[in-house]
Amino acid sequence: MNEASQVGEAVGPDRSTEGNSMIDRELLELAAKAAGYNIRVEENWLAGELPYMHMENERGRLWNPLTDDGDALRLMVKLRMVTNVCESDAMTTCFAEGMAQGQACDFMDDPYAATRRAIVLAAAEIGKGMP
Repeated sequence: MNEASQVGEAVGPDRSTEGNSMIDRELLELAAKAAGYNIRVEENWLAGELPYMHMENERGRLWNPLTDDGDALRLMVKLRMVTNVCESDAMTTCFAEGMAQGQACDFMDDPYAATRRAIVLAAAEIGKGMP
């Protein structure tokens, strides 16, 4: 990862564009690792067509907590995370057990996307510290 794509960086929700699909892919792989999910990359991901991963243990169910509220909520619950949505700062921060600092994302125009991204960033941080 380059400096612009460090997991702990505060970013806006618009990072999941085609040009950033590798960054998002790495975040999702680390988040899945933290949650203990066995995933495989959808081949179309590489062409930027379908940014989802298949969960091996659920008959290939598509999984992307960056874009799916349900996937993000399940990830948050599984990792026992707490989120704080602060309207005055236009930020979402997500904390996981044992984390000294939460993962923050600017709202920009979509507080829901910012919250999903903060959850994935916190999960990826956990995954990064795993063997």
